[in-house]
Amino acid sequence: MEKMRRSERIAAITKTLLERPRQLFSLNHFTELLLSAKSNISEDLGIIDETLKSLGLGQLETISGAAGGVKYVPGLRGELSLEFLNQLCGKLTNPERILPGGFIYMNDLIFDPYISSKLGEVFATRFSQLTPDYIITVETKGIPLALMTAHSFSVPLVIIRDNSNVSEGSSVSINYVSGSTRQIHTMSLSRRALPEHAKVLIIDDFMKAGGTARGMMDLMAEFNAQVLGIGVFIGTVEPRTKLVDNYVSLLELERVDGLTREVIIRPSQTLRLKTKEV
Repeated sequence: MEKMRRSERIAAITKTLLERPRQLFSLNHFTELLLSAKSNISEDLGIIDETLKSLGLGQLETISGAAGGVKYVPGLRGELSLEFLNQLCGKLTNPERILPGGFIYMNDLIFDPYISSKLGEVFATRFSQLTPDYIITVETKGIPLALMTAHSFSVPLVIIRDNSNVSEGSSVSINYVSGSTRQIHTMSLSRRALPEHAKVLIIDDFMKAGGTARGMMDLMAEFNAQVLGIGVFIGTVEPRTKLVDNYVSLLELERVDGLTREVIIRPSQTLRLKTKEV
């Protein structure tokens, strides 16, 4: 390979780091890949770090020592997160999204790779102080959000099923009560999917009363897992008392009126306050 220009090296290094966030790469990895001196690679990394920080898109973390290296830590500056979530609110308030029963159609947003990837970055930023071993969700609409969050943390995704699957071996199943309808449901997880005493972060698409989240927490207790936090894309304002505490919602749904065709939804108050503090 011919000697690369700095612009070419920076492009290659940036792509490698962003594709595998939070994974440690030694400087030797880049010197061998790009046939360049360590001093050049160090200068390139400095430029990349400054650019990411200035744009509010995360930062590089350098670890010294023989086993050290550099890794990309995803992050989305507060005002950028708020701007993105406000754009989603604008889409979600479209009266055509209102479904019978007071629901909002949002599959097209959740399953959009760009949107779900961005939401994964927002979740990773909100939970940046945590070090989960696994991201946990329940099928099905929470899967894209949880997968992208898992990518940002560079950890595996574990999906809880509505029913056990013979192809996954023996499983643990529990019954839980929906917080809104008070109906009894079942959720199951393969014993091979999650080792005991794992640290987990729960991610889901929607929370009303918190029954599903409570069920996931109870199921995690069966694996002696430590639940570090709970994140949901949309949480309803009512009921104000949920079945779980200390959850983080990105958007707050205040009202869906099928008669007036009105939807009131906004970024969560906590996120708005954090952005003002910054």
